[in-house]
Amino acid sequence: MENFIVSARKYRPQNFSTVVGQSHITTTLKNAIRNHQLAHAFLFCGPRGVGKTTCARILAKTINCENLQPDGEACNECHSCKSFNEGSSFNIHELDAASNNSVDDIRTLVEQVRFAPQAGKYKIYIIDEVHMLSSSAFNAFLKTLEEPPSYAIFILATTEKHKILPTILSRCQIFDFKRITIQDTVDHLQDICNKEHIQAETDALHLVAQKTDGCMRDSLSTLDKIVSFTAGHLTYQNTLEHLNILDYDYYFKVMDQVLNQDVASSLLLFDEILQKGFEGDNFLGGWAEFLRNLLLSKEEKAVHLVEVSGNLKERYKQLAGKVSPAYLITALNLLNETEINYRMARNKRLHVEMALIKLCFLQQAVTLVSDDQTGEVAKKKLVADGSAPQKLRAPVAQPVTAKTITEKPATTASIQPEPVAGPKLTVQETPAVKPAAVIPTAAAPVATPTAPVQQAAVQTPAPTPTPVTTPASAAVAQQAAPAAATSTKLTGLAAMKEAMAARQQSTVVEAAKPLTAGALEVYWEEFIDRYRQANKMTVVSNLALAVLKILNPDEIGIVSRNIVQFRFMEEEKLVISEFFKQKFNNSTLILTLQLDESQQVQDIGPAPLSSREQFQQLTEKYPLVKELKDRLNMELDF
Repeated sequence: MENFIVSARKYRPQNFSTVVGQSHITTTLKNAIRNHQLAHAFLFCGPRGVGKTTCARILAKTINCENLQPDGEACNECHSCKSFNEGSSFNIHELDAASNNSVDDIRTLVEQVRFAPQAGKYKIYIIDEVHMLSSSAFNAFLKTLEEPPSYAIFILATTEKHKILPTILSRCQIFDFKRITIQDTVDHLQDICNKEHIQAETDALHLVAQKTDGCMRDSLSTLDKIVSFTAGHLTYQNTLEHLNILDYDYYFKVMDQVLNQDVASSLLLFDEILQKGFEGDNFLGGWAEFLRNLLLSKEEKAVHLVEVSGNLKERYKQLAGKVSPAYLITALNLLNETEINYRMARNKRLHVEMALIKLCFLQQAVTLVSDDQTGEVAKKKLVADGSAPQKLRAPVAQPVTAKTITEKPATTASIQPEPVAGPKLTVQETPAVKPAAVIPTAAAPVATPTAPVQQAAVQTPAPTPTPVTTPASAAVAQQAAPAAATSTKLTGLAAMKEAMAARQQSTVVEAAKPLTAGALEVYWEEFIDRYRQANKMTVVSNLALAVLKILNPDEIGIVSRNIVQFRFMEEEKLVISEFFKQKFNNSTLILTLQLDESQQVQDIGPAPLSSREQFQQLTEKYPLVKELKDRLNMELDF
């Protein structure tokens, strides 16, 4: 039986021109090779399965090619290219940093770099998953990476660029790989299907590309799996069944029923979806993506963002013409909130069904209609008797000529509002023959609501006699009348805010205490005593060994005896600083940590020996070991 090779390995690109979706990187690398401007270190970073390791291998093969093509590609015919394709090249070394991440592995690599290539111009070292190296391994690699020999080139690949030390990043040329687009994935899968004589529908390949989210390796693995499942005949339906994806037809049906406000049919269709084994969150996520595609289909310049096949795009455009953008945006917002709260819902089915019911009546619940002639805005409500929607007219400013707004009589000219309820305003009908009590028509207009005033809410008291006005009091009344007409009730929250403001103004800021050695020692003992009462004796011992000094009038210095104590003080610096700021009532107080290296205990032993040094020391002590090695022709792997 012939060994089966998966498509991800069988159709792995062998030159730059066959790399899918990374033309911005392959073009740069080919130009660098042709112009002899190769860097000594490269860093390839990006999502998984987009061609990082593949490009690293192609670059390594092309650099050592003996008959480089004019377009910057390898010839695949010379001795160097053939040895690379067969996996027997001595000039290209691959290291998996996920399993070889210790400092000893990097030291072994650094020792190998010292030897020049036996054949070819360069020795290339490809380190995959480089972010898995330990910190000590990174530090051991720094010097070699910064100044390697002229014949050594390093190519690092990683999916997590943020985990790499900045000192490594600054020594490399960084290439960011991007996710492969759905169309590029579909084209590549179609090309493989043609080579393998597989019958595949374009819609089925689109489903595979959308499911794998820009990862070519996952797309090829999924393709192999579906080919085995369908015996080499990929259709839209069997791909849906295998990938467990909800058909687009369901979303089109649900949308038609929602627009027709057919609640019963939409709930029955959702029940059919649940019977097929799909969860409610899958339905919500797919429908949200469906509405997003509908919204994009309404704009011709944004249609290319809808990554579906051609016939589906036409269906989207036809349905998008029946729905307004305001409805789609509101529906997307509702679905987003439903999906967020789905996990917390106890009855998840009812949670999704409630969203369906809301969407069925979304258009009828709130519809804004603009009237070009009058500028009125109508709000359509669900009315049982089918009457016309209520008109909401913007408030129109009108002068008051026959009505007066008077306050509760006061003895002083200033208006004193009550703490919570505010001034009592009453509306009083007065004859037009009393000019002294009528607000002039030239005064600021008062907005009157169109809705009638309910008699139960506003009570008109008995008419009060008009007070005699003097010139001074008339001026005060003219100034107070507009303010009283436009003022609102002072709520309890407003009263509380005024009380807090008055309290803040009345508080006197306490002066900062001077920083003295005696007060510093007393407060420090008080701080240590907190941990002593909590029985944290390790913390107490570390704090007690520290020495406090006054460096400046607003700066305290803490001197540590050793590095361990210094690290501990760094962790507790914020707590100590806040304690002293509170005790001395000084928010500008600065806390400085210092390390007295003269008091450190020199208890460091001899440096550890390497494997080579240990063997040399062993042979000096026991010469028979060296004689045994020579007689057996043993080679030691250090």
